[in-house]
Amino acid sequence: MEEVPARRLLAALALLLALAFAPGSCATARNYADPRGPWYATHFGRSAGPPLATPASLRVVTFNIEHALRIDRALSVLETTATLRDPDLLLLQEMDEAGTERIARALHMNSVYIPSTVHPHTDRDFGNALLSPWPIEDPRKLLLPHESRLLHQRRAVTVATVLVGARRVRVYSVHVETVLRLGGSARRDQVEAILQDARRSADPVIIAGDLNSRGLAQLFVEAGYLWLTRDVHDTVGWFDFDHVFARGLRPGAAPAAGVEDNHGASDHRPVWAVLSFDDAPRAAATSGSAAPPRPRPPAAPASR
Repeated sequence: MEEVPARRLLAALALLLALAFAPGSCATARNYADPRGPWYATHFGRSAGPPLATPASLRVVTFNIEHALRIDRALSVLETTATLRDPDLLLLQEMDEAGTERIARALHMNSVYIPSTVHPHTDRDFGNALLSPWPIEDPRKLLLPHESRLLHQRRAVTVATVLVGARRVRVYSVHVETVLRLGGSARRDQVEAILQDARRSADPVIIAGDLNSRGLAQLFVEAGYLWLTRDVHDTVGWFDFDHVFARGLRPGAAPAAGVEDNHGASDHRPVWAVLSFDDAPRAAATSGSAAPPRPRPPAAPASR
């Protein structure tokens, strides 16, 4: 077991107290318990058609944007930080429909957004989004087990298949419940539900997002996943909560993952990773450099 520095224990206690006594902490969530939805899509990226060339590398960015409160700042971070620009996959947590659409439109991406609840602290939809310049197919909602204490919140994962050139990739945008509101075994059940669903995919799999934990990452390793962000630290305060895992792919040239400044856009910092397909040539070096810009198609209207 990893030794936990005293400063992290103190920070954890402060975080738990802040959550427990936050405004509206006695209110409860209104859950979207139907596995069929609601869900929302935008089409500002490539449309499905004849397969394009598969890129040598695959750039993944995950970013928890804290209740989608500061979308303009988040967009600025995503557009001006070299390692975050032009990702193949952008996975967002704590989003609402409007914030997802604004980011998708600005970055010329397709998107799927699936709320899990109406959050009592904001009275707005709260859930995960998956964005990509590549076509997105077969979007669906994966309900996670267990309702949280205090908020009585039921979490859900946004799942879809992304057509990256001529290759298909199953992608999961995840946000596991906090340790304050759900016990350790129940949170492991949530991770196992994700892993069990992913076992049914014959395609490469990417699972990324906010685990509200570092310890839960070991479950992905035991299931045969690469832990791309093992050496990425301090993604929210002094904690390593935001991670990227992959199966059926390999890491790009070192450094294959990192964390960037959020410039006040969120309480979390954006995390990135670069991968290659197992049968693809090794990715070019990614040290501090962005993926090459991709052509941007004209914008198309949003749809539900």
